[in-house]
Amino acid sequence: MSLTPTNLIMNSILLMALLFIGGCSSDLIDPQEKSPCDDTIWYMDQDNDGLGDIARTITQCEQPDGYVGNSNDNNDSVVIDSALMVTPGVQQAFLEGTTETPFGFYLFTPLEYKPQTSERLPLLIYLHGGGARGKSSTNPGILNRVLFDGPPKLISKNEWSPSRPMIVVSPQSPIIWRPDSLHEFIAYLINNLHVNVNRIYMTGLSMGGNGTFSYVSAKGSDAYVAAIVPIAGWGDVSTGSQFKDIAVWSFHGDADNVISVNRSIEMTNNINSTNPKTKAKLTIYPGVSHDSWTRTYNGTGAGTESSNYDTFDMDIYDWMLLFEKSK
Repeated sequence: MSLTPTNLIMNSILLMALLFIGGCSSDLIDPQEKSPCDDTIWYMDQDNDGLGDIARTITQCEQPDGYVGNSNDNNDSVVIDSALMVTPGVQQAFLEGTTETPFGFYLFTPLEYKPQTSERLPLLIYLHGGGARGKSSTNPGILNRVLFDGPPKLISKNEWSPSRPMIVVSPQSPIIWRPDSLHEFIAYLINNLHVNVNRIYMTGLSMGGNGTFSYVSAKGSDAYVAAIVPIAGWGDVSTGSQFKDIAVWSFHGDADNVISVNRSIEMTNNINSTNPKTKAKLTIYPGVSHDSWTRTYNGTGAGTESSNYDTFDMDIYDWMLLFEKSK
């Protein structure tokens, strides 16, 4: 069909009307349609190094303050601290001041530790008692005190045989354990080791038992751990509600004349009074003094516990592995 001058004028008027209507109706368009934004995972960057913590994330459209869009989880070959050279199958000593953490520590990675694979291993943090305190930056040999008891002792004696491979890290402190320092230390391990962040556990004896309690008391649901095993320890009985999402199995000897067994009883009762997701357990050995940890860590205490409390009917490492941090 041929266009007449009249047709051209009418078409021009119609086009101008459509453009006018479209311009005036732009405010009716859904803002999300005008500026699409996909949800993004943001990682908390506590130390402002540009790499976020893979265990602390927020998923939302806009970048929140204190969060970044990348972490070393994007590349498993990345190690932030080049001083942390890992040898699988060996328990290695790292003196205070040689790594980017304030602690000296022993690190054990099993032969199954393979950062180039997708499988990340559970992490067990062991906290020593008061007798193993020290500063290896000024006295290197004092770090060996960490090997006196617990999992690092079993590893050094080739008696470590959990049913599933675990990374075991045993830091040394010169003073009583501080929750903030422990929290930062675990974050350091997460950022430098091939760790399953949903399966982090903590255990300790005496001062270390207090350290495990204190860590959860201070951090609550923000604690990295999924379960703890305090032995011959004590805690703040006013903080029971902080343990609502974290499993607890305590051990104590009823003849302990250093830390009264009542400290563990009171702590367990207080936690359970807040109706935690998993009821806190307490195993007590009759006639046993302060060293209730040796028989707990090597399992020989099973069957010798008081029938009035929870039975020692399961390996503590298998018990911890029953629990996983909520994803």
